[in-house]
Amino acid sequence: MKIVVIGGTGLIGSKTVERLRKRGHEVVAASPNSGVNTITGEGLAAALAGAEVVLDLANSPSFEDKAVMEFFETAGRNLLTAEKVAGVKHHIALSVVGTERLLDSGYFRAKLAQEKLIIASGIPYTIVRSTQFMEFLGGIAQSGTVGDTVRLSPAYVQPIVSDDVADAMADVALSPPANGIVEIAGPERARLSELVGRYLKATNDPRKVEADPEAHYFGAPLTDGTLVSDDNPRLGHITFEQWFAASRAAQ
Repeated sequence: MKIVVIGGTGLIGSKTVERLRKRGHEVVAASPNSGVNTITGEGLAAALAGAEVVLDLANSPSFEDKAVMEFFETAGRNLLTAEKVAGVKHHIALSVVGTERLLDSGYFRAKLAQEKLIIASGIPYTIVRSTQFMEFLGGIAQSGTVGDTVRLSPAYVQPIVSDDVADAMADVALSPPANGIVEIAGPERARLSELVGRYLKATNDPRKVEADPEAHYFGAPLTDGTLVSDDNPRLGHITFEQWFAASRAAQ
């Protein structure tokens, strides 16, 4: 089966491509570097010719409100239009758990717009909403840093490792369309401020984390239920300790 992975050279995309190829499928790792651009439409028709499944794992290069909305709307429309012409049978997109609860953030408004385009397209689809990636803990810490202090919400998170995300995306690609939303999450819940504190301590980072219930997450306020899934998510297997030990060993 021919499968096209948009964003196929990124963190999740490259791992998903590897898994699908190991299962014996013809996989196109599509990205601007390979001549496939969902914003301009360049290379889309050729890449999608004969494809049965498309996974959209691309992310916006900018989180600025206007730019991120333009990215997801333009890329979404171009990709879905090209898929209709090519006769694609299953469109899969990676989104974020809690998207509809984070609409004070321009990024999440754009993700919701992307989801609505998919649902309205008429193409059989599966939207996979994931909790935060463990690999982004450093970036989350940076987003809350002022001087030597990191102010973060103590709301619950349930981060998932990219390998577990890629496993899930590969399985969804080889399954019938859900025509709905499925959710994936890490195996453990922790408070965001506490988890980032553990991460900084483990990396010998001298910054101190302060739990601040008023701290926003990329522009949006959080409650204990905002970033976690209670919708029977598929759970990953890799814990924070296992991920950190493996990443340190790799380095």
